[in-house]
Amino acid sequence: MGLFSFIRGQFIEVIEWTDNTNEIVHQFPVYDKAIKMGAQLTVRESQAAIFLNEGQIADVFGPGRYILSTENMPVLTALKSWKYAFNSPFKADVYFVNTRNFTDQKWGTTNPIMMRDPEFGAIRMRGFGSYAFRVQDPALFLKEIFGTQSSFTADQIGGYLKSVIVSGLTDLIGEAKIPIMDIALHYDELSSAAQAKLEPIFNGMGLSLSGFFIENISLPEEVEKMIDRKSSMNIAGNLDQYMKFQAAESIREAANNPDGGLAGTGAGLGAGMAMGQMFSQAMNSASAPAPQAPSSPAAPAAEALTPCSSCGHGLKPNEKFCPECGTPRPEKKFCSECGGALEPGMKFCPSCGTKA
Repeated sequence: MGLFSFIRGQFIEVIEWTDNTNEIVHQFPVYDKAIKMGAQLTVRESQAAIFLNEGQIADVFGPGRYILSTENMPVLTALKSWKYAFNSPFKADVYFVNTRNFTDQKWGTTNPIMMRDPEFGAIRMRGFGSYAFRVQDPALFLKEIFGTQSSFTADQIGGYLKSVIVSGLTDLIGEAKIPIMDIALHYDELSSAAQAKLEPIFNGMGLSLSGFFIENISLPEEVEKMIDRKSSMNIAGNLDQYMKFQAAESIREAANNPDGGLAGTGAGLGAGMAMGQMFSQAMNSASAPAPQAPSSPAAPAAEALTPCSSCGHGLKPNEKFCPECGTPRPEKKFCSECGGALEPGMKFCPSCGTKA
């Protein structure tokens, strides 16, 4: 070590830190850890300065301008056993602690959390949001967290704080027993309750949780798709009318698709036949007279078979096409006088006798 460096190190007279980084703690670079008694210490707003003597916290200074002397450094003076004021250098570590709010800190669940929902049962839930914190007790923060590192940033403690937040919030939501479909209505209440629950844990590290926000709590993608399908069914209302509408839309799309080829033509014909059957059934159910209630209980009648118009095979009531030859079921006819149903081959109405 040269003589000039030694002399320059003995005459450090200004100790200050201009914060232009994301550091929470910054160690002031003191040459050979020697500070001249009578030096000027400047601590800006949102800062605190900590003096350490041989690894032990001596004095803590808040915002302001100080002339280092035995009067302003009572703890260090007692440790050094100075009986008289003098300007000889002394050795100490100086740490500046940033006490401003560190905002836009992110939290989120790394893996889905198992919860019990009153409507869906066991579910997996994810959540994320943001929070803000600040150093409340610089001396306690030095003891509990950063120790004697020369620099300490918010990223170095972010992972631990996120784990603390997720654990506390999971416990809070489980105790609240709010249905997952209604939980978005309680984001503000849950955020405030979580901040109050986590504040004592942060205080134990010398920190303060100055803000906490829940941005979203969601379910896995496959569960959300099932909820969307259920919502679509509820919006559709009458499923019979919805199916008819879907069939009509399919016919329209097939007609507007000239490049469908034979496959498209076959699909269009099939959809058209199915649509025709649905319209026919709707017309029949609208025009048929209401059934009379039986006067006395009777045994159920056997299913009436309708002969196929091509091969004569008997068709059951629920069969729309002949299982033997594939011919569509004969369309029902009705009497022009009474509206009664006429089976194929009938020449007179069985209800009124009118010629078919």
